[in-house]
Amino acid sequence: MKQLISKPSSISLLTLAFLLSPDLANAATPKIDLTRMGTVGVAGSFAGFDLFDPSKNITFDPSSSTLLLRATDGSLSPIAATNQGGSIQAACSLDGKLYLGGLFSNIAGVPVQNIASYDPGARSFNALGAQNAGVDGAVSSLYCDASSHSLWVGGKFRSPVPLDASAVQQYGGAVVRYTPANNSWSPPPFVGLTGSSSQVFSITPNIASSSLLFGGSFLTQFGSNTSLAQNISNPNVPQSSGATPFSTSLVPVPLGGAEIVGSPSSRTSGFSNASNILCPAGADGPGNSWRTLDGSPSVITVRTFRFITASGIRLGNTFVDGRGAKTFSLTAIPDNDCITLTYVDPATGKNATCSDACPLAHDSSVPYQDFLFPTSRTITGFQVTINDWYGASAGLHILQLLSSGAFASAIGTDNGDSCYAPGASQVQQTGSWQTVNAYTDIAGTTQNVLIATFPVGTAPANAPSMTYHPYVSASGNYNVYLYIPGCQNLQDCGKRTTVKVTVMPGANLPAATTTVSQQVNDDTKQLVYSGPIYPSTPSYTSTVLLGLADSPAGTGSGGQFDMVADGIQFILTSPIAGNSTSVNGNGTLTGGAIGFGFYEWPLNSAALNATSVLPNTTITPLDGLATSFYSALGPSASTDSTSSIRAIAPYADNQIIFAGQFNLASVGASNVAAYANGNIVKVGGSGLNGLVNAMVTTSDYKTVYVGGAFTGSADGTQTGYRGLARYDVASSAWSAVGGGVDGVVSDVSMANNQLNVAGNFTHIYANPSDNIGTPVAGFASFDLSSSSWVVDGGLLIGSMTLAVAGDGNSTTQYIAGNVASSSQYGVSGWAILENGDDGQAVVRPSGVKLGVITPSSNPARVKRHSIGSNPWLSAAAPHSGPVSKRQAVGSSTSLPADTQSPAPAVLAGAYWTNSSTSNQVVILGGNFSVPSSPTGTGVALYDAGSKQLKPLKGNQVNGVVYSLLVSGNTLVIGGDFTVTGVSGQGLALYDLQHEQWLSYPDQPLQGGSVTVRSISTSTSVPNSIIVAGTFASAGSLSCEAICAWDDSSKQWQALGNGVRGQIAAVDYAGSNQELMVVGGALTLSDGTSANVAMYSLKNSTWRALGTAPGIVTAVTVNNFNESSIFAAGRTSDGTPFLAHWDGNTWSIQNSGWTGNTIIHQLKLVPLQDTHSSNSILESDRMLLISGAINSNTQGSMSSTLYDGQTFYPYLVASSADGSPGSVSSFFNSYSTFSFNHRKFLATGIVILVSIAIATGIVFLLLLLGILWTLCTRREAGLAHPNPEDDDDESSFRHHRPSSLLEHINAATRTTILGGAGLGGAGAAAAHRKGDASEDTHADPDMWARAETPSDVMGATGMMSEGEPSDVNRPTHARYSFAGGAEGELPVAAGQEIMVLDDRDESWWYVRDTTSGREGVVPASYLY
Repeated sequence: MKQLISKPSSISLLTLAFLLSPDLANAATPKIDLTRMGTVGVAGSFAGFDLFDPSKNITFDPSSSTLLLRATDGSLSPIAATNQGGSIQAACSLDGKLYLGGLFSNIAGVPVQNIASYDPGARSFNALGAQNAGVDGAVSSLYCDASSHSLWVGGKFRSPVPLDASAVQQYGGAVVRYTPANNSWSPPPFVGLTGSSSQVFSITPNIASSSLLFGGSFLTQFGSNTSLAQNISNPNVPQSSGATPFSTSLVPVPLGGAEIVGSPSSRTSGFSNASNILCPAGADGPGNSWRTLDGSPSVITVRTFRFITASGIRLGNTFVDGRGAKTFSLTAIPDNDCITLTYVDPATGKNATCSDACPLAHDSSVPYQDFLFPTSRTITGFQVTINDWYGASAGLHILQLLSSGAFASAIGTDNGDSCYAPGASQVQQTGSWQTVNAYTDIAGTTQNVLIATFPVGTAPANAPSMTYHPYVSASGNYNVYLYIPGCQNLQDCGKRTTVKVTVMPGANLPAATTTVSQQVNDDTKQLVYSGPIYPSTPSYTSTVLLGLADSPAGTGSGGQFDMVADGIQFILTSPIAGNSTSVNGNGTLTGGAIGFGFYEWPLNSAALNATSVLPNTTITPLDGLATSFYSALGPSASTDSTSSIRAIAPYADNQIIFAGQFNLASVGASNVAAYANGNIVKVGGSGLNGLVNAMVTTSDYKTVYVGGAFTGSADGTQTGYRGLARYDVASSAWSAVGGGVDGVVSDVSMANNQLNVAGNFTHIYANPSDNIGTPVAGFASFDLSSSSWVVDGGLLIGSMTLAVAGDGNSTTQYIAGNVASSSQYGVSGWAILENGDDGQAVVRPSGVKLGVITPSSNPARVKRHSIGSNPWLSAAAPHSGPVSKRQAVGSSTSLPADTQSPAPAVLAGAYWTNSSTSNQVVILGGNFSVPSSPTGTGVALYDAGSKQLKPLKGNQVNGVVYSLLVSGNTLVIGGDFTVTGVSGQGLALYDLQHEQWLSYPDQPLQGGSVTVRSISTSTSVPNSIIVAGTFASAGSLSCEAICAWDDSSKQWQALGNGVRGQIAAVDYAGSNQELMVVGGALTLSDGTSANVAMYSLKNSTWRALGTAPGIVTAVTVNNFNESSIFAAGRTSDGTPFLAHWDGNTWSIQNSGWTGNTIIHQLKLVPLQDTHSSNSILESDRMLLISGAINSNTQGSMSSTLYDGQTFYPYLVASSADGSPGSVSSFFNSYSTFSFNHRKFLATGIVILVSIAIATGIVFLLLLLGILWTLCTRREAGLAHPNPEDDDDESSFRHHRPSSLLEHINAATRTTILGGAGLGGAGAAAAHRKGDASEDTHADPDMWARAETPSDVMGATGMMSEGEPSDVNRPTHARYSFAGGAEGELPVAAGQEIMVLDDRDESWWYVRDTTSGREGVVPASYLY
C-alpha cells in the first residue's frame, strides 16, 4: 500500500467563499484590464496559485482519489473525487469518453462499483450498466479497443454487479468486457483467468493490435488436445433458489462440539433445543426445528472456543403453524460487530446486501438461503438476532456456518461430520506426535495442536509426517493454506525448522510442492497452493502431505527439531464453470503445461475456457512466456502472492519486455526481462533492484521508459535511477531519466513529447548525482527533447496513481491520486499575468523555478529559509509599496509580525529594457536562490526572450531583498542584507548595463538592523530617490525611517522635521506627485501619532491624516487624489482593518477579515467592465488587496478585489506543503496607466455619423480654402510665389496630416455628444496618465468617441480599406524625436514602441511600452 502524504491543516485551497456564501457563489470574478498596466507580475511566497473561479467547488481530501485535467500549458483543473478511501488505478479513452477503474463506490457523488465513465462535454459521470453498477472487486487495468468500440477490464474481481446467480456463473474472474453501445457487460471469450489471487495488472495490444496481452498474477493450463474430467459436486446438498453459485462448494463447519444457546426458547416439546437445527435429521417439525417464546425477539448464540474460518451462514425457515423468522442480523464473536451479508433474493434471483434487518424467505419452496460474508472471517462464534417474525413466534429449521471451502484438523477428533457430507475429513500421521494446548490471540481461548520432536539430521523419509484428507465437495479453484502455530506461545522457536508441503489437486494433475518455514513467532496462515481441485467422486477427499523439508533450515535446540501440525484450509476462489470431456476417458492430462502471469488472446479466436485446461492447439508463440515464467519461478509460482507481471511492452513481432515483481534465478533477471525467440532473456544486465509498476514505449518502439520502486540494477553495477529508467532496445542499455524522483513511481505515460510521471514522491532531480532536488509532489513531466524536467504547469501535493492521455488528443492529460492540495498554476514565487481569451487572467509560462537558500559559512547574515508570510514590496511603480520584516505588536513604533511562510519567496519586482537585446528583463528580489547558479541569491534577472534566469554578476546579496527600483540602467536594491565590497547594509546600487556593483558613497544607512522596505521617486523632485523603512540615520544625517538621496549632489537629505518609527509603504498624491503619503507605525516630530502621514515636497512639512485605526502595513492613493486614500493594517488589539480616507475622516470598510490576516499591498487596478459607482470607488477601477488574507465569510485567499461595497476573491496561493501561501505584490511595467473606461457607439452609428461629419467637414474646408485663397491673392497678388518646401523638422511637423485627424476626432465628439472644445491626442494622453480630472466630454453613461485610431478599430469591429498593416506591432526608434507639439510622442533612439496605426505614410500613431503614453511620431524615424 502506498504511503500518503500527511494531511495538512488546510486540505483545500479551493474551499472559498462560494462554499460558505450563496451570494458569492454566483458572483463572477471581475476582469482586470492587465493590458493597460503593461507587463504585470505577481510576487509572493508560494509554490502555486489558482485564479479564483466560483464555478469550481472541489474540496480536496487526501483519503479519497481526485481526478484532474492537465492542459497543454500544464495547468491543472480538478474534476471530481471519489469516496473516502477510494482509489483510481486505471483509465483509458474511447469515443470521446474517459473510463476510470479502481476501488471506489462513488465519484462526484454518483454511486458506482469500482468503474465509471466520464463525459468531458457534459461534465458528467455514469455507472456502467445499470444504476450503481460495476464490478465486484478492484479494477487494475483498462484497455479501450477502438476497433470494436469496447472496453476490456482487468483486476481482482469475479463478475459485474448486480447479476443474478445464474449469470454470475458465466464469468471466470479477473477479466470482463463492456460494450458502450448497448450499455452491457459480458464475459471475455475465454471466460476469465484464475490462480493466486487471480489479478490482472496489465492489458496491452501487440504491435499489430491483433492480440491482447494480459499480465498479472494468475494461472493458465494447457493440455494435449482438450481438457479435464467433468466437474463433480455434492449431490446431497438440496437445491434452493436461495442458494448461491458457491453453495455446493462450501462445506458446513461441524458444530457438534459447540455451545449453542437459544433464548428465549419455546417451552413446547420438540421445539426448545436449538441444537436440533444444526443438521436436522428430518423434515420441518418437532425434533428438527426450534422456535422462540410467543411474541418475543430471540437470540441464538453459538460459541466454539476455537478459531474457525467461515464465509457465511445458511438459514432455513420453519413453517409449522405459520410461524417463522422474518428478519435477522448476524454478529461476529469475539469482534462483536454486525456483519454485512450478501445473498440471492429468491424472488428476483438478483444479488442483494443487508446488515441489521436481513429478510428470510417464508416460502416452503425455498428450503434455505445462503448469506455470505464480504470476505472470509476468522471467528470463534456468532450470534443470530431475530428481530421480527411471522405468526405467533419466530423459529428456524436450518442453521449452518459455511466454511470457505474445505478443512481438516491435525486433531482427529476435531474433524466431525459436516452436514450433507458423505463422511468427515480425515488425518493420518507417522512418527510420534504429542498434543499440546496452546493459547490463541483471543483472550481466554486455547487450542490443541500436535508437535513432533525428532533428532536433527533425521532423513526426511524417516521424519514424522502428517497427511490431511479434507472433504472437498465440488470442483473449483482454491487457495490452500497451512496453519502454523506461533513458536512464542509454544516456547520452541529454537527448535523450529522448514517443512515440505505437497498438494494433490486430483484428476492426475501434477502435485504442487512448496517449502515452508515454521520459524514464525505468531500464528500464521501460509499459502501453499493456488489452483484447481478436481474431486473424482462425490465422496472425494483431497490429499495434503506435511513432512520435513529436503534441506531443513536451522540447527535446532539441544540437537532436536520440532515440527508442528495444526490445520489445513481450502478457500474457494471460483467454481469451475461448465462441464468438459476427458481426452481418454479417465481424465488423464498428458503432455500438459502450467503457465503463470501471462496470457495472449488473439482477437479473432474462437471462444474457449481459460479457467479450465486449454487445448495445446490454442497456444500462441507468446504463451510460451507463461510456461517459461512458471518454470523459472519454480513450484512456488502458484503460491507466491508477490510475484506478478505488472507491465508489458511489445517492441517487435512476438517479442516483448515484461516487468513487475519477480526473481528469475535461472535466467539471472529480476523485475524486468524480455521474451524473444521462445526464451526469457535478460535486458541490459540483471534487471532492476525493485518493483516495476509501469512501462511505456516510444512510437517507434525503440525506447522503453520504466517506472517503479528501484534505484539501480539488480546486481548493483548501475545506480542513480531513483524510480525511473530508460531502456534502449537497439543497444540493450539502461540509462537514467534525469536524476529520477525521491519515491515510488506508480504510472508513466507520454504526451506532447513529454514523459508524464505519477507516484508518491516529493522531489525531482536533474542529474543522478544531485542531492538537492526541485520540490514537486506526486506528478512531474520530463521533456524528451531537452532531456530536462518541465517546471511549468500546475501544482500538486499528494500521492498520484495515474497519468493518461486524453481520447485521440495528446495535448491534454488526466491524472489522479490522493491529493492534499492542488493549484491550477505551479509557479515558484512569481509569475507574469496577462489577459486570456475570455478576459480573465492567465499565467504566461516562465520555464524557470526558484530554489531555497543553502546556508553558508556566515550564518550571522544568511537569512532563514522560512521568512514572514511575505515581506512587503516596494514595486516598480512608485505607489506600489508593501513592506516586509515585522516586529512584535505592542509598541506604537512596531509593525505587526508576519506569520511564517516557507521560501523561496519573491518580495520585490521591477522591469528594465536591455538596450543591447531590446528584450524586457524582469528583476526579482527576495529570499531565494537561482538554481542555475549555486551561489546566486537574493536578486535575479529573467529575460523573457530567452526564458533564462540568472543572478547578478559578482558578489551576491547576503540576506533578504524587500524593494527594487530601476532608474535608467541603475538598479537600486533595498532590504535587510549586505553585499561584500559594498559599504553599509540594507541598500545597494547595481549597474545593469555593465553588470557590476556601483560604488556607494560612504554614508550608509545606520541604526540596528537596517531594513529598507520602500524605494520610490516623485516627478516633482526628479533627482531624488526616497528610501523608507527601519533605520535611524543616513551617514551622519539623522533621518529616521525615511530619507531622500539627491543623485545630483550625491548627498542624503532629511525630509522636513522627519518622523519616528517604522515605515511600511509609500505612495504619492497631487497633480505632480508633490504630496507623499506614508504608512506604518509612526509619530511626527512633535509626538503626534500618525500611522498615515502626508509630506509636502513643496514646503517640506509633515501632517497626520486623521487618526488611522491602527498600525498600517499597506497604503495607496486613488489616482493621485489626496482625498481618496486606502490603508490597511492592524488595530491595537490585533484586528486587521481596511480603511478609506475621504479627505476628512477614516471609514473602516467591512472586510470580515480574521485576526491572522496581514495585508502586504494595496493597489488600484483598471477594469475591462464597470461596476456600480459609489462614494468609495469610481466605477472603472477596483482596489486589489494582497497578502495572507483570512475571512470569516470567504475563507483563505491571497488577493481580493474591492469595488467599495463587495469583496471578490481573486487569487488563492499555496505553499509547497499545501498550506496557504501569500502574495507580496503585483508589479507592472507601465509607471502610469489610465483607469478611464471608454465605451464605443455601435458600428453602424459610428460609420454613418463619421461619413456625414467627414462629408460636411470636407465641404467646409473646401469652402474655407477657396475663400482663403481669394483673400490672400487679393492682398499679396500672384507676383511673388514661393513654391519651395522646407525639409526641416518644423516644416515636416507643420504638414503632418494627423493634425487634421485630431480636429476630425474633436469635431465628431462635439457633434455626437454635444460637448464643447477640441481635444485630440493630447487629451487622450491625459486620460491615459490617469489624471484626477475626468473627461469633460463624457456623458453620465460614459459613452465616448474613440480616442485613437486603434480604438476606432475596436469599436467598429472592422477595418477600413486603409487599415493598419499590423495593429500593436512592436518597432524601435531609429532616431530621437523631441515631440514638443500637441499629440506628438517624444522617443529616444533605440527605444521600443508599439505601432497602433500606420495608415498615414508620414506619421504613425504609437505607444510607449514603458510609460503607456501614446502619440504620433515621424514614420521615417522608426524601423
